[in-house]
Amino acid sequence: MTDAGKKAEKEEEEFKMDIKKLKQDNETGIYVVKDTTTAYLNTLRRLILQKVPTAAIEDVTFLENGSALYDEFIAHRLGLIPLTTDLKSYFIRPECKCKGNGCARCELSITLDKKGPCTVYAEDLKSADPKIKPVFPKTPIVKLLAGQNLKIEAKIILGNGKDHMKFAPGKIFYQGYPEIKILQPNKVAVDQCPQKILKKDGKNIKVTDITACNLCKACEDASEGAITVNGSDKNFILTIESWGQLSIKEMMSTAIEIMEEELDSLKENIKKIK
Repeated sequence: MTDAGKKAEKEEEEFKMDIKKLKQDNETGIYVVKDTTTAYLNTLRRLILQKVPTAAIEDVTFLENGSALYDEFIAHRLGLIPLTTDLKSYFIRPECKCKGNGCARCELSITLDKKGPCTVYAEDLKSADPKIKPVFPKTPIVKLLAGQNLKIEAKIILGNGKDHMKFAPGKIFYQGYPEIKILQPNKVAVDQCPQKILKKDGKNIKVTDITACNLCKACEDASEGAITVNGSDKNFILTIESWGQLSIKEMMSTAIEIMEEELDSLKENIKKIK
């Protein structure tokens, strides 16, 4: 193995992260990530918010609208309805073979036809692909009175959060893993902790759940130096919230794939400079 290869192998070995799951369900995942950097986590955050694609309603044609709301108002509401997303079957318009002209690989039709009196919900939207549908069926769109109709035809496309936040699949944030030092137990203002994780244990102070600390430092401010609270710069608590278009696993795996593609592209561009 060459010296460059050995160096790369050593750097890869040094950058192996340790990940522990604290909580995970269909909507939220909370993890302890050790031995990483804010730069890496912030890169994941920006990729998820700006470049991981999801489906959303883009173009709306109103055939009838007898409701009390303007066309533009309803179109805006439609665009913000989260839709389940199939990344294997559809492509972003610029990356499609049709070069953005519109085809079955990058566009999907969805329709709505309701007559009042009723409340129009997201579940009333009829998608041409049953895999692409509203995440929350009971999202209200508009109320129709007797004699009022709403009939539309719309196009669903894949897009990125950097173009419009309606395409963002969720949110991701992190904080340094709490490092709590109790210097003078008898002077710690236990009752000032909003998270209620400080507990008196005889003459000592016990931290019941350090991962629940949000680094607000309320206890530190009220205790006049009796306790210090800081966030680690190499260990973190990472929180990912999905809005339903993609699972947490899909969000993370897609973001990592995009990162690898962009790094490969950067590598090739650097070679051209040499």
